[in-house]
Amino acid sequence: MILHPLLRVGLGLLIVSEAGFGSLSDRAIAQVPEPPEIAQMTPPNPTGALSGGAVVVGSQRLAVPWQQRGDRIGIADIALMQTLGVDLQNTQNPQQQPVQWFSDTATALTPWYSGGYRYLDITDWARQHNWQLTPSNNGTLTLQAPTGQVLAARRGRQSWGDRIVLDVDRPLLWGLEEQQDRFTLTVTGQTGGGFVANSLQDPGNALSGVQVRSGGGQLVLQGQVDTQARVRVWSLSNPPRIVIDVRQDTLPRDILWAPGVRWQAGMVSVGNRAFSVHQVRLNLRQSGVALRPLWASEPQVPGITPLITLAQRHQAVAAINAGFFNRNNQLPLGAVRRDGRWISGPILNRGAIAWNDQGRAVMNRLFLAHTLTTRQGQSFTVGQINSGYVQAGIGLYTPDWGSAYSPILDGETLVSVGQNQVARQSPGGAAGQGSVPIPIDGYLLAVRSFSEAARSLVPGTSVTLTPDLRPPEFIDLPHAMGGGPLLLKDQRMVLNPQTEGFSDAFATQAAPRSAIGIAGDGQILLVAIHHSPGGRGPTLTETAQIMAQLGSVDALNLDGGSSASLYLGGTLINRHPQTVGRIHNALGVYITP
Repeated sequence: MILHPLLRVGLGLLIVSEAGFGSLSDRAIAQVPEPPEIAQMTPPNPTGALSGGAVVVGSQRLAVPWQQRGDRIGIADIALMQTLGVDLQNTQNPQQQPVQWFSDTATALTPWYSGGYRYLDITDWARQHNWQLTPSNNGTLTLQAPTGQVLAARRGRQSWGDRIVLDVDRPLLWGLEEQQDRFTLTVTGQTGGGFVANSLQDPGNALSGVQVRSGGGQLVLQGQVDTQARVRVWSLSNPPRIVIDVRQDTLPRDILWAPGVRWQAGMVSVGNRAFSVHQVRLNLRQSGVALRPLWASEPQVPGITPLITLAQRHQAVAAINAGFFNRNNQLPLGAVRRDGRWISGPILNRGAIAWNDQGRAVMNRLFLAHTLTTRQGQSFTVGQINSGYVQAGIGLYTPDWGSAYSPILDGETLVSVGQNQVARQSPGGAAGQGSVPIPIDGYLLAVRSFSEAARSLVPGTSVTLTPDLRPPEFIDLPHAMGGGPLLLKDQRMVLNPQTEGFSDAFATQAAPRSAIGIAGDGQILLVAIHHSPGGRGPTLTETAQIMAQLGSVDALNLDGGSSASLYLGGTLINRHPQTVGRIHNALGVYITP
C-alpha cells in the first residue's frame, strides 16, 4: 500500500490503495505494483512541423493533441492516459515520465512542452508495441496496432464504484470517450467464443446499464454512470487484461509535471468524511514558472467562458477558476490585478492573494478606495474600481475596463475625466443601454444616487485621485486575485464569512470548492476539492481544514460550486468539463522550459 504524500497526518487521514477488488478474483485483477524499474527512451528532436488535435484509432476519432518534431511524435500526456489508457506513474524527475501499458514494468518517456501541453515522445515506445504512427497535415494522427480477441468479460461492485474486466489474448488498442453521465469504450479486437455480453448487465454502485456491440474488428462498450463518478481505463499483463473502473474516489498521484510544477491528487479526510482533492503546487522561485490572472474577454472586462477555453486560449499549462462574478451581467466581483493594473478592484474587504515574479506572495483581507479631491477642496470617496459590485456613491472605470462603459444601474451620472480635469458630464440612461467612451488619458466616474458629487463635478473642474490600499504589503506586488472568505492566516483558522460580506446561506452550504494556499516553504497551492464518494462537497470549515492538511500556512477560498475547476495540460483534472459552468476570471500558470 502506497501512501500518497498529499495525505498528511493532522485532522484526519484516508489511506487509498488499489487493493479491495471485491468479488473479482486475484487472477482477474492484481494490485498495481510498487514503482518499477525504468527503461530509458531517446530524447525528442526539437525541430518539426506537424501537429493536431485528433488521434484516430480504428474507426474512432478521439480529441487527443499530438505534435511531431523532426522524426519524433509526442502525444499530450493527460489525454494519453485518460483516452488511450497509457497509465502515468508517479515521478520526481520532470525529464522522465514513467508509463505502463500491458506491462509490469514502466518505461520512461521524455516530455517536451509546447502551447500549454506536455507531450510525451512515444516514438520508440510505440515501435516496441508494434504501433504504427501516421501523422497527417489535416491535424490527425492515425494509430494502428495488431488486432486480437476479447476472450471474456466480467463485472463486480467495489467500495469505490464498479469494475469491468476484459480478458484479451494480447495487448489491444482502445479509445475512451467520456461524457457527463456515460462513456464509450472502443476496443480494436474481435470477441472470442467465450465472450458473454450478459455478464456485464448486473446492477452496480456507480455504473448502471452497459450495452455491448461488436463487428468490423471492434468491440464497443457503452455505459451509464453516476454524474459524480469518473471512468478510468487501464491495463494489466500476465495475462493481458483491460480494466474499466467507474470510480467515485480519486486515486493517489504525485507527478513532478515540470520543474516547479507538481501535480498531486488523492483523498483527504476531515472527521469521518473523505473528499477528492486535486492540486497543482507551484514554486514561483523556480526559473521559468509564472502565475498570471486571466479573464474571459480580455482586453474587455465583461464576459464569461469555460475555464478550459480560457486556459487554452492563453496557452497556460495549468489554471484554476478564481474570483466571484455576476453571472447575469458577466461582471467581476472582486480583485483582479495584473502587472500593477487593477482590472477589477477589491470589494467588501474580502480576502485576496498578491504576488510578484520573484516568488514573494502574501494573503490577507484587502481594502482599496480612492479619494477624489476637487480644486475647490471638496473630497469624495470613490468606492470601487472597474467592478460589477455597485452601490450608492461613485464607481471608477479606467481604460483597463475597456474602451467604453455601459451603465450598470438606471439613472447613473457619467463623468469623463481626462488629464485630471472633468471633460463632460452626461446622464447614463437605463442599465445596459448605450455606452460612453472611457478617456484613454483618464477615467470615467459613475455617480450613483450622489447628487452632491454630481453637482460638483462639472466640466472644467480640476480633480486629483488618491488611492488608499490596505494592508500596505499589497502595494508593491504587481499581481493580485480576490476571493473569499479568507480561510487560514499564519496557520490559524480565521474563517469569518460575515466579516467579508457573505450571506449566512453561503457560509453554511456544502459544495465543490476551489482554493489557493501559500505553504510554509512559499509554494503556491492551487486546489480543487470535490464531493466525497456518493455524498456532498465540503463546507468552508472543511475546506480550511483540508488546506491546513495540505500544508497551507495561509489559504483563501475561491469561487466554487459549478465554477470549481482545475486544468492541467489541456484538460480538467478534477471533474468532467460538462459539469462545470462558465467563469469570468482565473489564475493561469506558465512555464518556460
